[in-house]
Amino acid sequence: MADFGGPVRVHRGSVLDIAAQAVVSPANSYGWMRGGIDAVYSRAFPDVEQYVRSAVLAAYGGELPIGESVIVPTGEDEPAWLISAPTMREPGERLPADTVHPYLAARAVFLQWRQGQLESGPVRDAVRTIAMPGLGTGVGGVAPATCARQVAAAWQEVFGANGHVR
Repeated sequence: MADFGGPVRVHRGSVLDIAAQAVVSPANSYGWMRGGIDAVYSRAFPDVEQYVRSAVLAAYGGELPIGESVIVPTGEDEPAWLISAPTMREPGERLPADTVHPYLAARAVFLQWRQGQLESGPVRDAVRTIAMPGLGTGVGGVAPATCARQVAAAWQEVFGANGHVR
């Protein structure tokens, strides 16, 4: 979980327990949301998979590259947004131990927040808190410590060594 008005905080439990305007889906490149945390999101937000797949089709021709992201409405007041940032190309893919996919996905999320646009204006104006699960740590098999290091590196690259939003 990241609160862009303050420090990054770690929460042990469901990302859906966090008061946040957006949640992160560490999806696959095709936007299928049938397993892991994506299945939880699909149950909580019944139309979100179709929103993700439509956004991926419209912006990327049907395959969202690892290192890119899309933001779609959840259909709920909170979290109102879901940021899909794939950690794997194919659904259910086991990631190699030396993968950089959590870094690429986290970087895509942070850039979406910093540079993304919604119909109402910049993403950063609508989203103050993002709840982010482990990226690739479930189905993908990435070690939590590896994920944490890679997310921290992405944060530093996007926001600088002091963590301030630029």
